Amino acid sequence: MNGLTALSAGLPADFAMWATFAVIAATIVAYTLERWSIEAISLAAIVAYLLLFAALPVENRAGMTPTLIISGFANPALVTVLALIMVGQALFNTDALDAPSRFLAGAGSGRTATIAIILITAGVTSAFLNNTPVVLMFIPIVTAIAAQRNFDGAKALMPLSFIGILGGMTTLIGSSTNLLAAGVAEDAGIHIGFFDFTVPGLILAGVGAIYVVFVMPVFLRGRASMTDEIKSVSGRQFIAQIEISDGHPLEGVKSRSGLFPELADMTVRMVMRKDSPLLPPFEAVTLAPGDIVIVAATRQALATALATGSASVPVDEEDDEEAREAPIEANFTLAEAVVATGSRYVGRTIQLSGIRSALGVVVMGVQRKSRMQRKSLADIRLEPGDTLLVGGLPEDVGRLRASRDLILLEWSAAIVPARRYAPRALVIFAAIVAAAATGVVPIVVAALAGALAMIAAGCINVRQAARAFDGRIFMLVGASLASAIALQKTGGAMAIATFVVEAFAGQSTAMLLSAFFLATALITNILSNNATAVLFTPIAIGIAGGIGVPPEPFVIAVIFAANCSFATPVGYQTNLLVLGPGHYRFSDFLLAGLPLVLIIWLAYSFVGPWYYGL
Repeated sequence: MNGLTALSAGLPADFAMWATFAVIAATIVAYTLERWSIEAISLAAIVAYLLLFAALPVENRAGMTPTLIISGFANPALVTVLALIMVGQALFNTDALDAPSRFLAGAGSGRTATIAIILITAGVTSAFLNNTPVVLMFIPIVTAIAAQRNFDGAKALMPLSFIGILGGMTTLIGSSTNLLAAGVAEDAGIHIGFFDFTVPGLILAGVGAIYVVFVMPVFLRGRASMTDEIKSVSGRQFIAQIEISDGHPLEGVKSRSGLFPELADMTVRMVMRKDSPLLPPFEAVTLAPGDIVIVAATRQALATALATGSASVPVDEEDDEEAREAPIEANFTLAEAVVATGSRYVGRTIQLSGIRSALGVVVMGVQRKSRMQRKSLADIRLEPGDTLLVGGLPEDVGRLRASRDLILLEWSAAIVPARRYAPRALVIFAAIVAAAATGVVPIVVAALAGALAMIAAGCINVRQAARAFDGRIFMLVGASLASAIALQKTGGAMAIATFVVEAFAGQSTAMLLSAFFLATALITNILSNNATAVLFTPIAIGIAGGIGVPPEPFVIAVIFAANCSFATPVGYQTNLLVLGPGHYRFSDFLLAGLPLVLIIWLAYSFVGPWYYGL
């Protein structure tokens, strides 16, 4: 007998259970304090379990082997979540949902109606696509409408996050929380299907949506600085040029009423034709190969033109015809850089500056605060303070960090969507949803196959897929599953279930279900939705078994309650997405989110017993 085993030989029989409680409590406190990274805390929890059960006598280990402790990292639910995140990233990369999003931006006769339509659409979309990329996709739509309609976007961004969470509560794949809870229930022999909780979920989402869409914006605090920021960013225009070549989408386009309607989101300042400038208004002008259209356009408009092929990367005279006609490369990134005072490029024209050869990036546009240029982009002489819109591969843009001549604006780098792959991305996504909904294959198979198909179809490359892989989710879920297994094996889950049953002895099942829901909903705002789902699902099963009722109402209660992450910004990832753009404070989430937690709790307290006949 070694030293550790001898030291632990006299421990009480329930020591492993209480030690498990201690590890869980310490982990929760560490997550709440936010002094260490989620990955480090999760790893510490895993190591604590490995050391704890390795030191116990064999008869006290409750079957907790190292293989079992780390088995959560191979959990099908976790694999499904990560694969769906990659699928969502592919949809985002290809702007596959841009067309319907733009349609929604123009919907509604008034400001409130437009926002309501967008929020409801985001909620419905979140039922069939992990809500995190949905919210990410709708953030720029909401901010653009805020600037156009002259209202504070902070009154719509937090509702966007909340409506995404509510929509994700209605189907199995709407949220990672649902998948994880269903995965733990599956291990216990309880199958949760794709639409098994859709009916009560729709009722809860509907009640919550009324509050989110019509009540929350009334008392959310205004953030005037956000509106100003949106206007300044969305309104900034760059001078750029579009070179018309054979077969170009704009070849043969005719001016009408002095304008080119096909370039409605840009201001055409001049058309260069064989070194002769044509100035507005343009009467009876037909664009032909060889023309250079000088435009003033926002960055978003230029990115859209690049993605659709209406604009192309400027080429040098020595580039061959194949290079001139080639579409933009995958991973092509736009960024902004400021010409520094004393830069070697000051006074040089863009064509003769040597920026492309020295730094590997192409100047796509110039923004100058003092005046707008009316000349070819290549002939503009650079001045200190000019903001250049540059494009290139991520590694080329990254090299600008070392430049003292062009100062890279770190926040500005973004990959141009590969819109030509949008149709295939939509087909793959539809196939994933259909396969998961019909049960033709297990959802983990559909998700993994879909992720592979997105890579094979060019909608996302391996590097982008690797970046979409969220290490925080991987470690957090792995540690949470280890805690859940330890709770089950050591009897901790049954002990908690017994305590809850005894505390509500003599009360109705509906009362017990309501109290359990509220406790879970409050904890999910302190811990995390995923960890709460994994930890409380076995407890729910234990409670149901203790009072002799079917476990489904309690498991579904965990799914809904764990999604009630409205009261803190760290409760759910979508809250973190809108935290910065909305200039929110912690108190804003508490003020607007806590009432929603209570609303969903009260709604399920009536809907749950009614739907499940308790």
